[in-house]
Amino acid sequence: MLKFIKMHGCGNDYIFFDCFEQTLPDPETLSRKLSDRNKGIGGDGIILICPPADPANDAKMLMYNADGTSAAMCGNAIRCVGKYLYESGRTAKNTLNIETLVGLKILELIILGGVVNSVRVNMGTASLSPASIPVDLVGDSIIGREVKIAGHKYEITCVSMGNPNAVIFDDDIDRFEMEKIGPVIECAKIFPERTNFEVAQIISRNNIRMRVWNRGAGETMACGTGACSAAVAAVLMGYCDKDTDITVQVRGGVLTVKYTDAAVYMTGGCEKVFEGEMPV
Repeated sequence: MLKFIKMHGCGNDYIFFDCFEQTLPDPETLSRKLSDRNKGIGGDGIILICPPADPANDAKMLMYNADGTSAAMCGNAIRCVGKYLYESGRTAKNTLNIETLVGLKILELIILGGVVNSVRVNMGTASLSPASIPVDLVGDSIIGREVKIAGHKYEITCVSMGNPNAVIFDDDIDRFEMEKIGPVIECAKIFPERTNFEVAQIISRNNIRMRVWNRGAGETMACGTGACSAAVAAVLMGYCDKDTDITVQVRGGVLTVKYTDAAVYMTGGCEKVFEGEMPV
């Protein structure tokens, strides 16, 4: 039997497996099967919490999207990893080092009454160079760049927070046709590895709303790297301030992002839904 736990960060939900003492056969197929919200457990993908390569660190996070593709990083999922490690007794520390496919991430756990209430994550630096994102456009960065995709013009800002993100701004994101436009942007030829796509709305200075189309999962309630990318884009476009807490309202809750030269910091909640077992 495989033991699992369902958790979410702002509604961005995953099925987590503690792989310190169990091994998952064929995680790509398993993610497609279990993520199905009608015939499986339901989620945006699966997360493997594995022993770290360096014993000085606390764990390694591996993730698979709902379509079975591997992904490098998820800011909402990694907060849940921190919550699990602490509440399961695998650590008693409130600062954790978690290995990911895009490097080490440092988590600061906010603990109330023995329960991890929220987590502040050092997400690393925001990368703006087209080659590192990657996006096939010329220039040192892509900020408010007008591009034509499938016959329509969009002003995109491209950011990598460990995975590619394309951000646009709109005055009414509730009316935005995400189901129609999201997959077109995700698979546009200028994004050789596809992309997450965020549409953001400025509510007030340092306060934005965001919807996200997640690469390999479709529209989700939240996306941690997407929220960071939207905040970075808002600063670059002059809508928000650097070195300042920016409130990012997503469909599943609220995240706080601070964009600095040293790193991008994201703070948000994490919740356990249920746990169970399933046949191998």
